[in-house]
Amino acid sequence: MEFVQPIRDLKQIETIKRLLKQQSLRDYCLFTLGINSGLRISDLLKLKISDVVENCKIKDRIRIREKKTNKFKNFPLSKNTISAIKEYLKSRDYTENEPLFISRKNKGYLLRQQAYKIINDVAKCIGIKEKIGTHTLRKTFGYHAYNNGYDITLIQKLFNHSSPSVTLRYIGITQDELDDVYLSLDL
Repeated sequence: MEFVQPIRDLKQIETIKRLLKQQSLRDYCLFTLGINSGLRISDLLKLKISDVVENCKIKDRIRIREKKTNKFKNFPLSKNTISAIKEYLKSRDYTENEPLFISRKNKGYLLRQQAYKIINDVAKCIGIKEKIGTHTLRKTFGYHAYNNGYDITLIQKLFNHSSPSVTLRYIGITQDELDDVYLSLDL
């Protein structure tokens, strides 16, 4: 597996959302939910309609058991995420047992390879040069949580990492950013 980067630039995130929304509400919803939940791609792609809809209404929380850790994850959905899910589900017919992110070819779950292609293609389209992949969504969530002042130990707990240093490395905190602490503090 290649080491991929988060999307650090908020303008690039907005551009990606706009482009994905124009080409596919499914892909837009996948990206929006991914960058706002920090879920691993394996968990994101295995979501069912019933994980996000109850009694024909979008739930305000997702409760799942993580595939990798077998731990329960329970988190609220942001306004942007709820809006993206609503828009996407209005565009398709579904039953609550179906995959949330359905493959156009076989009506089953969207495959990891296809999710990679969606994310990678749109990133290249807007000129992102760093390595981008399915883990980019999760890393983008962590990177922006950290940059918005959330404690690294809190993000570590959200990601089920063993230490803050693992989380910092995972979310792509670069040497330049660490150096900036020294240079900007300048007491």
